[in-house]
Amino acid sequence: MAAAGAPDGLEEPGMDTEAEAVAAEASARPLNCVEAEAAVGAAAEDSCAARGSLQPAPAQPPGDSAAQASVSNGEDAGGGAGRELVDLKIIWNKTKHDVKFPLDSTGSELKQKIHSITGLPPAMQKVMYKGLVPEDKTLREIKVTSGAKIMVIGSTINDVLAVNTPKDAVQQDTKTEENKKEPLCRQKQHRKVLDKGKPEDVMPSVKGAQERLPTVPLSGMYNKSGGKVRLTFKLEQDQLWIGTKERTEKLPMGSIKNVVSEPIEGHEDYHMMAFQLGPTEASYYWVYWVPTQYVDAIKDTVLGKWQYF
Repeated sequence: MAAAGAPDGLEEPGMDTEAEAVAAEASARPLNCVEAEAAVGAAAEDSCAARGSLQPAPAQPPGDSAAQASVSNGEDAGGGAGRELVDLKIIWNKTKHDVKFPLDSTGSELKQKIHSITGLPPAMQKVMYKGLVPEDKTLREIKVTSGAKIMVIGSTINDVLAVNTPKDAVQQDTKTEENKKEPLCRQKQHRKVLDKGKPEDVMPSVKGAQERLPTVPLSGMYNKSGGKVRLTFKLEQDQLWIGTKERTEKLPMGSIKNVVSEPIEGHEDYHMMAFQLGPTEASYYWVYWVPTQYVDAIKDTVLGKWQYF
């Protein structure tokens, strides 16, 4: 802006000094854009634009989700926080699952956890730890320790439909065929053992009852040669141990093809039982004087089938 009376192209002396003074004053106190324009013209307008671009960003509201992004959202938050956990090995269908589980949870809650891992419905589970795990007791009450092996027996609905139905049909045909034959206990190969009579140290029987496997070996029985035999069910190893005076055979449950049994005539509270170890009847391992209350539990455990008691 040229001063009045000054030649064209020349500025009045002291103009630069005045502009610099106004600019210095603008930096010393806040000015609105109108005041700045009146003082220094276009230069002040540029100054306002520059000042506006340097306004600080608004503070983040306290409840904004971005401000809370660093808050943990892990699995341990909530109901499991502060609860004492134990390391468990869940063994089902020859597969092991390592899990951490609250020590003060009940057997019923453990079944729900197993269901989430395996898809096996709680109603079709048999959960074993030194015997059947009670649904109403906590793991602490039944003295479960860290590293414990929990054995689960049972089949999913799909397994039952796809696998067990054909097997059941085959077994039914086998039973029908067996019914045409004379009772097993009358056959010569079995009579030579049964004629020895009931062993004095055989375990007591409970006729008409069905019980889960005891925590001790089943003992006091005979094998086909008339020698004493005991059965030990190692659920945590998925094995059946057949012990005699001479040796102990450790058989994987999955290697046993079938289990058959029949009451002994005149002593119906005891059974004779065979474990099929190969493809034919010649591979049967016979055991005599099995207490009747354990027969179904033995079949369930060895064959991995669920039967409602």
